[in-house]
Amino acid sequence: MILPDFSQAKILIVGDLMLDRYWSGATGRISPEAPVPVVNIQSAEDRPGGAANVAINAATLGANVTLMGLGGEDENAGILEDRLASMGINHHLFRIPGLDTITKLRVMSRNQQLLRMDFEQSFADTDKAPLIAAFEKALPHCDLVILSDYNKGSLSDPQAFIQLARQHGKKVIVDPKGNNFDKYRQATLITPNLAELAAVAGIPQNEQELIEKARSLCASLQLESLLLTRSEEGMTLFRLSTSEFHLPAKAKEVFDVTGAGDTVVSTLAVAMAAGLALEDACVLANMAASIVVGKLGTSTVSATELAVAIGHDAGHLDGGVMSEDQLALAVEQAHKRGEKIVMTNGCFDILHAGHVSYLEAAAALGDRLIVAVNTDESVTQLKGPGRPVNNVSRRMAVLAGLSAVDWVVAFSEDTPQRVIGRLLPDILVKGGDYKIEDIAGGKEVMENGGEVRVLHFEEGVSTTGIIKRIVEQQTK
Repeated sequence: MILPDFSQAKILIVGDLMLDRYWSGATGRISPEAPVPVVNIQSAEDRPGGAANVAINAATLGANVTLMGLGGEDENAGILEDRLASMGINHHLFRIPGLDTITKLRVMSRNQQLLRMDFEQSFADTDKAPLIAAFEKALPHCDLVILSDYNKGSLSDPQAFIQLARQHGKKVIVDPKGNNFDKYRQATLITPNLAELAAVAGIPQNEQELIEKARSLCASLQLESLLLTRSEEGMTLFRLSTSEFHLPAKAKEVFDVTGAGDTVVSTLAVAMAAGLALEDACVLANMAASIVVGKLGTSTVSATELAVAIGHDAGHLDGGVMSEDQLALAVEQAHKRGEKIVMTNGCFDILHAGHVSYLEAAAALGDRLIVAVNTDESVTQLKGPGRPVNNVSRRMAVLAGLSAVDWVVAFSEDTPQRVIGRLLPDILVKGGDYKIEDIAGGKEVMENGGEVRVLHFEEGVSTTGIIKRIVEQQTK
C-alpha cells in the first residue's frame, strides 16, 4: 500500500471539546494525612482532548481540519484555542455563559496515572443553533464529516448534523457513545467498541452471533458500514453487501489506550477523504491504533510513522494473531478469493534460524500461512517442567512479526488435530522426520482434498539445544 496525499483531505469535525491536563512528578513517600502517595509536581502540560484530539490527529497526518464545538467562558477555553491555533486547525469554539470548558486533570508519576479528576457540566440543554448554522456553512468546503460524541451534550441531537451532511452529499463517520444508537441513523459509518455494541445490541456469545448483531444494527440504522474496535482482538468491518473484513491487533506492547479511539476515527476519515477504499482506510486505522497505544498519554500518529509501519508489515496487512472463530471466517473468505492456505503447528518457544527457514519454505507452498501454536499448558505437557521459556502471547507476537507468517492461532490440546480439522487448509506442513499418516490433522485435510507435506528442519539448530548451551554457559 502507498499512502495517499493526506494534504488533499478536508475534514469537518463536530463534537465534545475537552482540555486534557497532565501534572507529573516524583513520588517518594506516603502522606501522613491519609494512605495516599505524595506527588511532587515537576511539570504540567495541557493537550486538546475529546473531539479536539480527533482534530489534532487528523492535522498531524497532514489533513486540512475544521473543528467546531462548545466550551465555557473560562481560562481553559482560551488555552484550548491557543493549542488548536498552534496546530493550524481552523476552529470555532462557541462559549456558553455559566458553563466551564470540560477539563480532565491527570496526576502522573513514573509514567503511571495515579489519579484523574474531571471538571465538567453537560452542554445538552444549550442552544445549538449557532453551532448548526456554522456547520451548514462549512459543509461545502469539506470532503467528509466526523461527529465525535463523548456524551457531554454538544451532540445531543446528531440528526441535525447527519441530515445536513447528507443533503450536501458528504459522508459522516460517527464515534458513538451511550446505549441508544438510533440518534445516529443514516450515518455513513459508526465506530463503536465491543462494550458499546453490547450495550445497544446485547452481549454476543460467539463470533457468529457478533456478526449477526452488527449486521442487524447496520440494517436497522440504515448505515453503510460499522467498524467495530475490539482491543486485543483488533477490528472488524461490517457491511450488509459484503463479507466482514477482520484486522487483527498489531500492537506489540500497550502502554496507554488513552485517545486510541480518536486515532482510529481520524485516520479512517483522513484516508477515506484522501481517496482510499474503505478496506484500505481500515488497514491504516488499525496500524495507527497499534502505534498510538505504544505511547504514553493522549498521542498522535504521523504519516511517516504510518509509512514505516506499513513498510514493516507489507506482506500481511490483514494478518496477525487471531482467535479461532475469527480465523475460521478469514480462511473461508480467503478460499472464496481463490487463495491457497498452508498450515503448520508447533511450540516455537525460542524462535531460531531453523524455525525461520522452515516457515519460509512452508509459506512458499501457497498464498497464506497459518501457524497454530501450543498454549503454555500444552507445551509443559509435551516438553516438561520449565517450558515454555516464553509465554504464548510472546511466542505468537514474534511469529506474527515474521513476513512469512500470515495468521497465528493458539490451541490447547496435545495435538492440533481439532483445529486443523475445523480450518481444513489446502496444504498441511510438518517439520521433522514424520510419516504422513502419523501427522495430526493429516487425515482430515486429505479427506477434504488437500495434501500433507513433510519439510526438514535446518540441521544443528533446536530450542532444546539452545537452552542446553545457555545453561552450560551459566554453570562455567
